Amino acid sequence: MSKYADPPQPPPLFTGTKESIVADAKKLCDDTRSLLDGLVAKIKPEDASAANFDSVMQPQTEDENQSALSARILGFYQYVSAQADLRDASTEADKIMDEFGVEVSMREDVFKLVDAVYTRSGLKESKDADPDRLIDAALAKTAGFEDAESALVLERERKSYIKNGLSLPAGPQRDRFKEIKLRLSQIQIAFNKNLNEENGGLWFTKEELDGVPEDVLVGLEKGTGENEGKLRLSFKYPDLFPTLKFAKNSSTRRKLFIENENKIKDNIPLFREAILLRDEAARLLGYPDHASFRIEDKMAKTPKTVLDFLNDLKTRLAPGGLKEAEHLLELKKTDLASRNEKFDGNYYLWDHRFYDRLMVEQEYSIDENAIAEYFPLKSTVAGMLRIFEELFGLVFVELTPEDRARISSTRKAEDISWHEDVIIFSVWDDAGEGEGFVGYLYLDLHPRPGKYGHAANFNLQPGFMQKNGTRRYPATALVCNFSKPTPSKPSLLKHDEVVTLFHELGHGIHDLAGRCRYARFHGTSTVRDFVEAPSQMLENWCWTPSQLKALSTHWESGEKIPDALIEKLIATKHVNAALFNLRQLHFGLFDMAVHSPKSHAEIEALDISKTYNDLRAEISGIKGPEAQGEPSDWGHGQATFGHLIGGYDAGYYGYLSSLVYSTDMFYSVFKANPMDPKEGRRYRHTLLERGGSQDEMLTLEQFLGRKPNSEAFYKELGLA
Repeated sequence: MSKYADPPQPPPLFTGTKESIVADAKKLCDDTRSLLDGLVAKIKPEDASAANFDSVMQPQTEDENQSALSARILGFYQYVSAQADLRDASTEADKIMDEFGVEVSMREDVFKLVDAVYTRSGLKESKDADPDRLIDAALAKTAGFEDAESALVLERERKSYIKNGLSLPAGPQRDRFKEIKLRLSQIQIAFNKNLNEENGGLWFTKEELDGVPEDVLVGLEKGTGENEGKLRLSFKYPDLFPTLKFAKNSSTRRKLFIENENKIKDNIPLFREAILLRDEAARLLGYPDHASFRIEDKMAKTPKTVLDFLNDLKTRLAPGGLKEAEHLLELKKTDLASRNEKFDGNYYLWDHRFYDRLMVEQEYSIDENAIAEYFPLKSTVAGMLRIFEELFGLVFVELTPEDRARISSTRKAEDISWHEDVIIFSVWDDAGEGEGFVGYLYLDLHPRPGKYGHAANFNLQPGFMQKNGTRRYPATALVCNFSKPTPSKPSLLKHDEVVTLFHELGHGIHDLAGRCRYARFHGTSTVRDFVEAPSQMLENWCWTPSQLKALSTHWESGEKIPDALIEKLIATKHVNAALFNLRQLHFGLFDMAVHSPKSHAEIEALDISKTYNDLRAEISGIKGPEAQGEPSDWGHGQATFGHLIGGYDAGYYGYLSSLVYSTDMFYSVFKANPMDPKEGRRYRHTLLERGGSQDEMLTLEQFLGRKPNSEAFYKELGLA
């Protein structure tokens, strides 16, 4: 491994203080402002010899590349730091940088320069002649660009100014648009902070938690005083999901489910305000609604395409969902009768995880906790990395404390990590790929107070081509919340957690594989209705017998998972799949409902919580408290829906539409042999490497050798 001992680039530092994080954010903004002021002072838009790509765009992209190296880390502390003052400083830094982003995006003087470069380039002429033509190498060459990526930078930059209000006349309208942009940025920061800092919970007696695995109970806070003899359940995933899956007491599950939907009251007005402001801003720019504004630059292009897809899927899934719900209702009836409990004839939201699990156990003889014994976290991660090594020609080298100290630019091991739990790998090409350096991978896998509560991949530093022609390498982090090891047992992953981990690692690999010229296109910086496809495709490996076998190691005996158990597990892949996908449809259709009202008055009058709950009941066919006589605004799930405030607005459909692409890729290329190294490397270099540096449809067509279609998607769901 000595040849992998000395990365050519040290890992990033996490030595920020509450003062430096804010000061560094301000300095980044000041430096960029000075650069733009200098460009505007020096170059006049009408001067054709002075205003060109190299003089106007190149300095801006170089500044953007360099800024990204620290900007993303400054904003990252709020999700992972164990120190509240650093999280607060990081939130403040994000606010400063976002507000500066709004300021820059509305600089008319810079827009005039960019517009002049665009107008004089051959790009305008080509796009005017054929507005739907995608920017590829041939078009870029014709228009006089060095490469397609540079042509795309110019086109996107010009369009972003227009979409940020510079098509509006200077005066009240433009001022109002800027006001809205600033407020939306503040809302996003506050909303996410409330999500990350949420630390509520409920006290239950041991009897109320009957059925919940001992591994979960042993980690819960024990009550004193008025809560003597009780245990505190938080709303974090490692507490929430096992309780909803295993607690026999339906009142416990009901209470937990409803409280979880109501855990962040402060986000209710923020969500409403964001929806109203987005609609107002879109209408100011001449769009019929926010969905039209957002979707025109995505693969779907129009809200109609999105709604046609979602409604067609709903129609196809509805009969299956009904059948599944009826079967689960019968299971509930039998279960309650066996315990001499009353049955009211309804199947509720808080029943679903419990009976879905029970059904798999009883009808497929599968115990998810028994399966978890074969997937201890540490060996499962190692197994996943081996798959990526074999498939993509990579090498992952875990950094020891000595390695960390040696390669840290401060010579201190602790400076290159934000918490002692974090595992770090240096990542390299294998011999066949040339043994070059690829980047750094960080894994932060267990919950702690103040930490981001879901599973996500965060780019810490993008890769790009530096001014001197050398490559800058990326750093990427997986932030997850798997249960912690106990003194007697390691952390064990249930199969759905194995899938989640593989999915998020897929984003990490996409990030590491990126080979773009500009930071803005690196890795997962693609359109939102494509970004999930590479990771969704990799989930198929978690349903492939040979790969499940390879990933498994029993935590005590070291044995591989038996074939008979694998067979049973794979048989459950599409159990209650219609209900699962109808749940995703609920999110997607709710997102479209709040972002495509017929008029502004309609969105002003909308009862958002009622809409969220009514749509769920209608689409999923599973009942909520309204079936017990409570009003439809019993819960406020939208207040916990970080996606719709954090960038997936009018884009949640992408989780389903990208499944069309991911299933097409898997069936066409990998299904016959998921570990084909030739196809794995082709996938890496044709698709992952490109990031967002060309139109994603073009990338997909180049990989598939044809236009994508939905045949495999419907076949996989049994709906062909």
